[in-house]
Amino acid sequence: MQKITPFLWFDSEAEEAARFYASIFRNSAIGKRSYYDAASAQAAGRPEGSVMTIAFTLDGQDFVALNGGPGFRFNESISLVVNGDSQEELDRLWERLTEGGSPVQCGWLKDKFGISWQIVPSDLNELVSGPDPARAQRAMGALMQMQKIDMARLRTAYHQDERPH
Repeated sequence: MQKITPFLWFDSEAEEAARFYASIFRNSAIGKRSYYDAASAQAAGRPEGSVMTIAFTLDGQDFVALNGGPGFRFNESISLVVNGDSQEELDRLWERLTEGGSPVQCGWLKDKFGISWQIVPSDLNELVSGPDPARAQRAMGALMQMQKIDMARLRTAYHQDERPH
C-alpha cells in the first residue's frame, strides 16, 4: 500500500474526473466507491445514495476523489507532475488533459475540472538546473517561451554550444 495518497475534493464531478483521468493514463483503474447515507448526506448537503468517494489509480499511483460540494476549489498552488519520456507521450497527455481546460506556461495546464498539471520531459530538471549554468540558463530561457514543452527545442537550447565531432 502506498503511504501517501492524493485526495481531491470536487463539487460533484469526482466520478467523471476519475473516469476521464483513467482513460488517459496507462495502468489505470477505477476502484471502490462509497456512497452518502442519510446521515452523511444531511451533514454534507449531498443527495443520499450519491457517490461520496471514488478510488482510482493512474499509472500505478493511487488517488481518492470526493464529491464534497462547492466549498473548495482547486488552484495552482498544487499541481500533479507527469514525466514523459518522448515528445509523442508529452503531446498525447497535453492534448487529452487540455480538452475543456487551458494551457498555461512551461508545461503547465489546467484541466476541465480545475486541476493543475505539469507535463514535462523526464530530464527537465537536468536541463534547467544542470552543472553548466550557461546551458541551464539557455534551457530555462527556452522553457519560459513555451506552453506545451517541445523537447527538441529545449535540448537544442541546452546543447547549442556543442560542435559535432
